[in-house]
Amino acid sequence: MNRTNFIRNHLYSDAGVFIRELLQRSAVNDQGGATMDAFKALFVDKIDKEAVISTRAIGLHDLPDGDLLIKVNYSSVNYKDALACKSDGNIVKSYPFIPGIDLAGTVVTSGTERFQAGDEVIVTGYGLGVSHYGGFSEYACVPSEWALKLPNHLSQKEAMLVGTAGFTAALSTLEIQENGVKPEDGPILVTGATGGVGSMAVSMLAKLGYEVVASTGKADMTEELLRLGAARVIARGELHSERTRALDKQRWAGAIDCVGGATLASLLPALQYGGVVAASGLTGGIELDTSVFPFILRGVRLIGIDSVMIPMARRENVWQRMADSFKPSLEESLYEEITLEQVKDYVPIILSGQSRGRVLVRL
Repeated sequence: MNRTNFIRNHLYSDAGVFIRELLQRSAVNDQGGATMDAFKALFVDKIDKEAVISTRAIGLHDLPDGDLLIKVNYSSVNYKDALACKSDGNIVKSYPFIPGIDLAGTVVTSGTERFQAGDEVIVTGYGLGVSHYGGFSEYACVPSEWALKLPNHLSQKEAMLVGTAGFTAALSTLEIQENGVKPEDGPILVTGATGGVGSMAVSMLAKLGYEVVASTGKADMTEELLRLGAARVIARGELHSERTRALDKQRWAGAIDCVGGATLASLLPALQYGGVVAASGLTGGIELDTSVFPFILRGVRLIGIDSVMIPMARRENVWQRMADSFKPSLEESLYEEITLEQVKDYVPIILSGQSRGRVLVRL
């Protein structure tokens, strides 16, 4: 059902108050100059089997159903967003589409008692930017069940500097902690350490007192990683031997793997007894060529990290940690701030693996 029919069907229901207020305010300029019946959004369309990215003006009637209308102030560009802008990225199923799996903004109107107008909120995961119009839009309409209130000690800008990447890093770090790996047990390896998840994980682990070894293919980022808290930085090639052994020298108490593929396969045999790997990446490939020996002879645990469908109670807990004990370094050298129109220029950079840190979208 499109939003016009939604308005008609709910005009005299409890949600009608929400809808009528929304309609009354839709022609009023906000501080940013946009109006709710004429605002900017970035669309991906498919023309002759090619993805075409453009920024265009839309109105509320173009947004999908949802009981929470949000004025979006910040979003960010993630690897999944870059895939959504690719014709064969296998993220978007119907076109035209607004990507953006992260958003932070202010509630304009709410159809639920959980939120009031003026509340600052974060939305990540669920169907946002995948099956439901995402955060690359000056306004977003989403189910209220997807949103959480911005934690204390975290601004909207900081929330999007962290974003899904930081949330994934925090979930990974929490798994290392909750599975009993302590700072005194030995070094923690972080692969893909200059990416969004990797750089956040390096900072979080170091803040918690772990000895962090950062693996990267970008030698010129060594100083940045050391500033984030890495004790050592190693080249990506150091993880790969000429042949993968079933068991190798025990080097790592744990690992946060943001790469997958051959990198994940090479680090598993080098984990200490009882070591834990939190895996969230696939930029190095989706195949995993390994054996059962690390698992049955050393008690290694391989834990998959999903940031999309995490229950709200745990989601809120992790975001609160990111505002406090897990809060990573947010140095300006570790992110770029861009406009909505610039997103398309960053898509090929991210897809080619050349991105560094986070890309913040200011709406």
